[in-house]
Amino acid sequence: MSTPPPSEGLTLAAVATIVETRILVDTVEIFRPGPQILNPDTGVYEPGPDLVLYQGTGAVFSQGGPGLVLSLEGQAYADDTRNRYRLLTPLGAPLGSRDDHVRVTVATQDPGLLNRTWRVLDISDANSLAVVRTTWLDESTQTTGA
Repeated sequence: MSTPPPSEGLTLAAVATIVETRILVDTVEIFRPGPQILNPDTGVYEPGPDLVLYQGTGAVFSQGGPGLVLSLEGQAYADDTRNRYRLLTPLGAPLGSRDDHVRVTVATQDPGLLNRTWRVLDISDANSLAVVRTTWLDESTQTTGA
């Protein structure tokens, strides 16, 4: 009686292909805000053009609700209401660095992602068994713009 050949199973490459075609469905940008530029007409410094580090497929996921806010009468407290997010990009995307920014330019499912920006909290994760790149974010958008 012979044993059947071992099954190769699901490989990391196969999982990466599934993730890239089924989950990374939005278009995202990782960018650094441009340096301030003096407007000679007004004499005021204005933001310069952004330096786009990556533009391509990605997905943004909420990691939980707003942070805990404690208010004690007469005591100062930090208003920590920002929401934590994760950005997923293909492994070929560059690593995000602390204080880079992210925006969604095309949202295939949820238009609520548009016109929002996030700040990269730390350098993107990298590990031996990765199928996508994970970057931790903190939302910097303060209003919906409506």
